Amino acid sequence: MSQTAMTRTLTVLLVEDDPGDALMIEEALLDRERGHTLCRVADGMEALEWLRTHARPDLVILDLNMPRMDGREVLSAMKADERWRTIPVVVLSTSAAPDDVRRSYDLHANAFVTKPVELESFLEAVRGIDEFFLSLVTLPRG
Repeated sequence: MSQTAMTRTLTVLLVEDDPGDALMIEEALLDRERGHTLCRVADGMEALEWLRTHARPDLVILDLNMPRMDGREVLSAMKADERWRTIPVVVLSTSAAPDDVRRSYDLHANAFVTKPVELESFLEAVRGIDEFFLSLVTLPRG
């Protein structure tokens, strides 16, 4: 476990418009009993408003295809803003299109994970994000 994970509760901002996917992600993260704080918004505009009005999260899990403002626009805005530039962002999307993957990395996503269709595989993918970003690595602080 990283020093960061041992010394404080970590905050994850989940940006996901699908209520079913959001519930599964929340359950997968919260069942690990690590004490993370999970905040959820349903689209990109809500994500940017949340970032403006709350303390900096330790990790953002970001869907790509959402109404009003999609994940690419959120990622672009985050990486252009000095306050949010170093927040790790994991894109978690149903898309596996090479253009979506490439564009996400061009916009400086830290990882791109395709949402598996099978439930257990989906939960394992989220647990893998948890294990790597919230347990193994040292995250930048605000």
